[in-house]
Amino acid sequence: MTPDLIVRGLRVVTGGAVRPASVHIQGGTIVSVAGYDELPEGCPVVDAQGAAVMPGLVDAHVHINEPGRTEWEGFETATRAAAAGGVTSLVDMPLNSIPPTTTVAHLEKKARAAQGRCLVDVGFWGGAVPGNAGELVPLLEAGALGFKCFMVDSGVAEFGHVAEADLRAALEVLAGTGAPLLVHAELPGPIDAARAAIAGLDPRTYAAYLRSRPREAEDQAIALLASLCQATGAAAHVVHLSSATALDILRRARDGGAALSAETTPHYLHFAAEEIPDGATPFKCAPPIRERQNREELWAALAGGLIDFVVSDHSPCTPELKRLEAGDFDAAWGGISSLQLGLSIVWTDARRRGIPLERLADWLCRGPARLAGLRRKGEIARGFDADLVIWDPDASFRVEPPILQHRHKVTPYAGEELHGVVQTTYLRGEKVYERGSFPAEARGRWLKREG
Repeated sequence: MTPDLIVRGLRVVTGGAVRPASVHIQGGTIVSVAGYDELPEGCPVVDAQGAAVMPGLVDAHVHINEPGRTEWEGFETATRAAAAGGVTSLVDMPLNSIPPTTTVAHLEKKARAAQGRCLVDVGFWGGAVPGNAGELVPLLEAGALGFKCFMVDSGVAEFGHVAEADLRAALEVLAGTGAPLLVHAELPGPIDAARAAIAGLDPRTYAAYLRSRPREAEDQAIALLASLCQATGAAAHVVHLSSATALDILRRARDGGAALSAETTPHYLHFAAEEIPDGATPFKCAPPIRERQNREELWAALAGGLIDFVVSDHSPCTPELKRLEAGDFDAAWGGISSLQLGLSIVWTDARRRGIPLERLADWLCRGPARLAGLRRKGEIARGFDADLVIWDPDASFRVEPPILQHRHKVTPYAGEELHGVVQTTYLRGEKVYERGSFPAEARGRWLKREG
């Protein structure tokens, strides 16, 4: 059977290596990965030459906020940003939309809001909140990929945080289903104590904000989660890990047989607390960006496989909520916008450390796809969706607001010089982004769990 399209290049990331190859596509699926010069006559060929050809990124941690808070972000703008950043599959978090994705009816409302408006494929995490353990299996059956919960105040009243009993109940329900429980792992006790200790400090200083979210809150939460994983046999996943002192807890839990994985984010790998100016509220997130040494320990854990992968935790809001003029970290909304930039941020810092290109496919494609149970995503291999990104690892660009596709242009990366320029993005063999333009209509699908 003659392919519909062949994409070839001298640096194709496939099978854990980078090599010259041609990717043969039929009906939106990769039918073979062949030699660079294996080109059937009459077949359209895209030659990436020396640019990298990688699986489309899978970003399993994105807050789209629609419906209900669409003024913060929405499916159209979020998926445009995704396509421009080489992301072909994303998974939406169950908050900060209204209603949150905590019942089947709410999931269906979310899916209707997304229908016909997504440039890339989109899946949905359900929410685990106090009292909804009975909703989890029906949500899985309706198409949720797994569940997200908070062990501390989420920041929005409609998505309550779980206590230990709620966490155990959710894990017991999910044990044996194969679906993960994603956990915002911070406990309120150490945070409350820290906030009392810094009362009276200037809320414009980043040092005060960092002290208000101590690493003990994260470490203790992960220790509790690890013990519950071992007790229930369920799979759990620590989202946006920021504390390097939690790494030993994670290692011991795995050595003890706990099904506990972890992700980190570009902002924890790129920024350092010592470099954040006072009043610079675009840097606010929770857990916070920690010190330079902490960042290097996260990099070592990622390179060594203890941290499984990297996702954006794209969590935008309106500029007003960032309190940009006041510069008040205490009052500002916590969340960083970076959906479009993840590939470039991670590559910029990886290349400085001598980390080879092929590792990015593990961290940005294969790992997140595995967590979400997306068996046709995250690889350039026979039988996988023909989701591809062609990008130039040697080119650089400056982050300026006009190039950003998400709804609001506030980001701590403004002005940063990054390496790795996305040229073209393909979703199931169709071009959805090319050098600043979006040539295809919205054709993204609802991604459901495949095991």
